[in-house]
Amino acid sequence: MKGENGLKYEVPKLNRHDFSPKKGKNSRLPGRAIFFVFLLFTVHFLLLTALSEAEIFDRVVAFVDDQAITLSELREQFGVAKKLAPDITEEEVLNTMINRILLWRQAKKYRIEAPTRDQMIDEYVDLKVRAFIRVSEADIEEFYKKNQDKFAGKTLDNVRDEIEKYLTEKQLNSRLKQTLKELRENAYVKVQLSPQR
Repeated sequence: MKGENGLKYEVPKLNRHDFSPKKGKNSRLPGRAIFFVFLLFTVHFLLLTALSEAEIFDRVVAFVDDQAITLSELREQFGVAKKLAPDITEEEVLNTMINRILLWRQAKKYRIEAPTRDQMIDEYVDLKVRAFIRVSEADIEEFYKKNQDKFAGKTLDNVRDEIEKYLTEKQLNSRLKQTLKELRENAYVKVQLSPQR
């Protein structure tokens, strides 16, 4: 056959065996297979190393119905609480956070409005718990008589307001504990806090 420049050349005849991988010493397939296996092991090793050194930055430590409390939220609140009460534990802080979520939901349920969550909770406690507390004159007098030595010679009239406030707060705490117990019984609360290391 003649090309454009006038030179003769031969076109080799090809058959189907020319396109199949060759067997023997000149074959490139085993080299490629070894390279591919090596590449897989390398990638696998790198992934395992990276995953084993990976650190979980945040995780859920509690659920209150459909709301999660994360470890970072707990640690933030714990840091604040630790400054005010050095002996407080993470578990106590977590329980407080759970209680506040339950009270806030109740405040929303009763359509209490306030600029902040804390104010909504306070308003709910005032309207639904504190409003039903009554300290009688007999309770004040009885407390004064039992604890007269603690008032350093002050008369009942001088400490009446102080005693009434104390007895009111005591009843409020008792009723609030009962309210929270009922709210927890009617909610799905799951704590997943592992002990501190």
